[in-house]
Amino acid sequence: MPTPEEPSHRDYAITTRLGVGSTGRRIQLCTNHFNVSVGQPDVVFYQYTVSITTEDGENVQGKGISRKLIDQLYKTYSSDLDGKRLAYDGEKTLYTVGPLPQNDFDFQVIMEGSFSKRDSGVSDGGSPSGACKRSKHSFLPRNYKVQIHFSAKIPLKSVLVTQRGVDTSDNSTQDAIRVLDIVLRQQAAERGCLLVRQAFFHNDMNSVDVGGGVIGIRGFHSSFRPTHAGLSLNIDVSTTMVLKPGPVIEFLKANQNVELPRQIDWIKASKMLKHLRVKASHRNMEFKIIGLSAKPCNQQLFSMKIKDGECEGQTKEITVYEYFKQTYTEPTYSAYLPCLDVGKPDRPNYLPLEFCNLVSLQRYTKVLSVRQRALLVEKSRQKPLERIKALNDAMHSYCYDKDPFLAGSGISIEKQMTLAEGRVLNPPMLKFGKNEDYLPSNGRWNFNKKMLLEPRAIKNWAVVNFSFPCDSSRISRELISCGMSKGIEIDRPFALVEEEPQSKNLGAVKRVEKMIAKMKSKFPIDPPHFILCVLPERKNSDIYGPWKKVCLTEAGINTQCICPTKISDQYLTNVLLKINSKLGGINSLLGIECSSNIPLINKIPTLILGMDVSHGSPGRADVPSVAAVVGSKNWPLISRYRAAVRSQSPKLEMIDSLFQPVDDPVNGDNGIMNELFVEFFKTSNARKPKQIIIFRDGVSESQFNQVLNIEVDQIIKAYQRLGETDVPKFTVIVAQKRHHTKLFQAKGHENVPAGTVVDTKIVHPTNYDFYMCAHAGIIGTSRPAHYHVLLDEIGFSPDDLQNLIHSLSYVNQRSTTATSIVAPVRYAHLAAAQFAQFTKFEDISEEKVPELPRLHERVESNMFFC
Repeated sequence: MPTPEEPSHRDYAITTRLGVGSTGRRIQLCTNHFNVSVGQPDVVFYQYTVSITTEDGENVQGKGISRKLIDQLYKTYSSDLDGKRLAYDGEKTLYTVGPLPQNDFDFQVIMEGSFSKRDSGVSDGGSPSGACKRSKHSFLPRNYKVQIHFSAKIPLKSVLVTQRGVDTSDNSTQDAIRVLDIVLRQQAAERGCLLVRQAFFHNDMNSVDVGGGVIGIRGFHSSFRPTHAGLSLNIDVSTTMVLKPGPVIEFLKANQNVELPRQIDWIKASKMLKHLRVKASHRNMEFKIIGLSAKPCNQQLFSMKIKDGECEGQTKEITVYEYFKQTYTEPTYSAYLPCLDVGKPDRPNYLPLEFCNLVSLQRYTKVLSVRQRALLVEKSRQKPLERIKALNDAMHSYCYDKDPFLAGSGISIEKQMTLAEGRVLNPPMLKFGKNEDYLPSNGRWNFNKKMLLEPRAIKNWAVVNFSFPCDSSRISRELISCGMSKGIEIDRPFALVEEEPQSKNLGAVKRVEKMIAKMKSKFPIDPPHFILCVLPERKNSDIYGPWKKVCLTEAGINTQCICPTKISDQYLTNVLLKINSKLGGINSLLGIECSSNIPLINKIPTLILGMDVSHGSPGRADVPSVAAVVGSKNWPLISRYRAAVRSQSPKLEMIDSLFQPVDDPVNGDNGIMNELFVEFFKTSNARKPKQIIIFRDGVSESQFNQVLNIEVDQIIKAYQRLGETDVPKFTVIVAQKRHHTKLFQAKGHENVPAGTVVDTKIVHPTNYDFYMCAHAGIIGTSRPAHYHVLLDEIGFSPDDLQNLIHSLSYVNQRSTTATSIVAPVRYAHLAAAQFAQFTKFEDISEEKVPELPRLHERVESNMFFC
């Protein structure tokens, strides 16, 4: 038997494009790619390693000061560098067009007017005269040592070779692209932009106030990409969240949603303000906050040196309030509030709050609330024509190719968007109840006057209500009525369980425990088969995670959560679609499933996998990641799935629990794939999969090889652990939504039609990838899915593969629209997100990653994630 460490197969190489699709109606498109011409293809970039230290030999930290030093170096020593322009990444690497006169340089760089940013507050142990002395000293020139050492050559023509369809075995193409992207970042840094990877944000951009002291600002993503039509510059509108600049006290009131300073929670405030930058109005200088003073301004003492008189040189205790009153301006409302500490841990430096303003362009990386996210989406979305105008304006105003470094490389950029030809694939026929066929229109359909294909009766069920003000009895009656029109037989609920009024103020876990106890009294013998749970909040209810955990892992009860702010037939139909799927029913199928006519799948047992990893929210590096894999069942169907979920180390992207061998004579594998292989066998007439199609979400291009040679390897080992000696054929596809390519109709104002696919011109020159917009964008600008085919041992033709992927966007059982990504990927995402809620209120301080509970045997095969 293989072990996790032993290789089980040959190393896979990423496949190349063998052809393009031809089916579908032709459509003319324009894209947010701008063609790049290279006038000097023989240019070679020279890479140098940079080391920057102070006079004392300390390494200089921070991209801001490092960029200023390299700028000063260029001004001072330009002739020594033969006048060559430098492209600097802000850290340890710079590039030139052609070589510098020598391989190694040692420069002394003098920074005029450098100063310490902690000079203008009250520093413990200091006095007004002391502060002045430090201030005078800090404005003296300071010496830095900059060492430059040659490290590599990067030919620009490696990009052109790739464009001609020649695959380069080394990383020279990506290295050359990285140089060009660094130039874009350097341009933006020189304009004073906030840099977030390859996106750049100005101070003067339109902002969206989402409340809580947070605003969204609009900028532009800019990056070079090798494409089938040549090198291109990809530009897209981007939004990032920053703190609203202005008085600190106003920010704190907005952030905590209070009206008066005395209502502020200062423990929360201290955590929120730590490491933020402020500008002090009394000295017009910037500082970084390290915390708050222990006492209010009018009580916080520090030791101040006496300036003159008989006691000159001695120290005396004085409050921050008195010092500022004597030296600058008397604090008013902030006299009774804590001070900001902008010093060091062993040397506090206090500033009264009212003299401090948050500086602009400080990123806010915490998770937005539901309301904030809704406001951001509503106010920042752009219709296609608006986005096209914004992108064209950016191209004309930023003059990217006027940069001396790019001009020196012979690079010029067209000002017009790249035109591309797309194809609109025909939608798949859907099959409903009573043998009704229906052809969706622009990616949409509905269940008006339609029956579900395989409805499941709802018997022995209950309604529980966590204090939401509604009539539970009326909800159950209307659900029964709606179900009848869809072919679902629903009995009257066995019990309506209302939460005790005194439980409303308890914690979420306790509320769930009390509700479960109350429910058990209503079902003393057998638990209900299904529970409709009415939550007190529409989204992000604290009760959701603990409730789902108890029902799915401990009680083995199917459950559907709702918060019926408005009850309509459409709302109840959507709820019933989810319930029917969870109970094992089928809402609709593809016509080709019913006729067993899916190319390359209907004759050979084929398992379809959707894989995703959910990570903790930003700022929570300690939260374990959750890996979820869904696998198809009931072959030859491709609409039914089972999920297996595991926890893993925080921020780990590769799934490490696909194969977990254990010493057990019955079940020798505790991994994800064992569950899915067994389920496939049980539901597919005792057939084992001979073909496996993997849809992998959430990985970047740099991780493609890991997917092939780590995850696929683990799947093979799990298969062989079941006693199989052969290896199934694999087709491995990465599905990406986080990219910056947009498609627009060349002769229309609306979004591209549902089913639009592009596999020429803007795709990779050698790799097998394509863009597909399976869904119909109603609001804003549609974002196509970017599919990368890493491996295709099954041997799909481009048309067959694109039509399969298109069809898989129509099988999401909880939706009446084609989804923007294939259903298996969407299901994996939903399963991971639901399990992540299980640990929301649990202590995760232990070093070992806590295991997630397993699903109860009564629900483990169900589509609980719908």
